[in-house]
Amino acid sequence: MSATPTIVLVHGAFADAASWAPVTAALLEQGHTVRVPPVYNRSLVEDAASIRAFVEQIDGPVLLAGHSYGGAVITVAGVAENVVGLVYVSGYALDEGESLGQLQGRFPDSDLAANLVYTPYPVAGGEPGTDVSVEIDAFPAVFAAGVPEETARVLAVSQRPLTAVAFGEPASAAAWKQKPGWGIVSSADHTINPEVERFGYARAGLRSVVEIDAPHLVMQTHPAEVAALITGAIAELAEGTDGERLVS
Repeated sequence: MSATPTIVLVHGAFADAASWAPVTAALLEQGHTVRVPPVYNRSLVEDAASIRAFVEQIDGPVLLAGHSYGGAVITVAGVAENVVGLVYVSGYALDEGESLGQLQGRFPDSDLAANLVYTPYPVAGGEPGTDVSVEIDAFPAVFAAGVPEETARVLAVSQRPLTAVAFGEPASAAAWKQKPGWGIVSSADHTINPEVERFGYARAGLRSVVEIDAPHLVMQTHPAEVAALITGAIAELAEGTDGERLVS
């Protein structure tokens, strides 16, 4: 590659850019160029379009890393020409035409569904939409297990909800069919069944997959390991893959 990729970290549902903070700090300390844009969680179509537009404004190659719902977002946004690789962190690696609900439905055993809250929100000129969030009291155990209690409490009351329509929207593209990928499975995940992660990564033929005995917010509990996978992906790309899909 002609330049070291800019690392773009994409957060998931029920979180915001701050969820990446420990990894962001580690990558910046190592001298990498990092961007952590907001994901508005209004729909998979809109969120992917927003991230793709953000990426396309970056001069040079980009490595996209997506956590949780952010994995679905990078799956679609990753078709941008300057994206050279994808890193899935406890994420959804959707196939083209597949929705979050369909992939999750293959392995439904998680603690998330029983602890969701549905709240209407106004839509200008249309019917109200529905926001989905994690019940605040359940958030530390379901979403932020392993995170220090005081941090989990803050994350619980500052979570960014995901609109309900996003669960049923099919992915319009699957960038992993053209771009190399890497993945982290959080084997102690109570938000997404780890089998969802394993299945999606295997189907995508990711270059390598690391299993960590970690909860869903692995970026908070194991930032060094997450940063190492991202920098390892950059090193592999620098060895001459130049964005073509790698197959393990």
